[in-house]
Amino acid sequence: MNAYSNETDRQRNTAGLAAWENEGGASARDFADRQYGRRVEADRSWTVYHVFSGIPALIDGGAMTGLSRSDATRSMLSLNHRNAERRRARLAAPPIVPQAAAGQS
Repeated sequence: MNAYSNETDRQRNTAGLAAWENEGGASARDFADRQYGRRVEADRSWTVYHVFSGIPALIDGGAMTGLSRSDATRSMLSLNHRNAERRRARLAAPPIVPQAAAGQS
């Protein structure tokens, strides 16, 4: 390998790592828990968005746009953590048995 190849690989790895971090990195253990990512916009502000639809996240009726990087990171991690907690609670809850089936033996 030469110095040019090493530098190209380093640049490629840096770009890949930046994209990975913007998508939420490894903060959640399960893909289903990582429904929100962050992205930098053309005006250099940050947006928290739903990764499957690309639509900006809404909190209390306001779109999560025009944020600083740290606010976007904090909001993204909070939303993903909240989703993970809700998912764990659903999985831990006992199954709902319809009334008609409950009386039959």
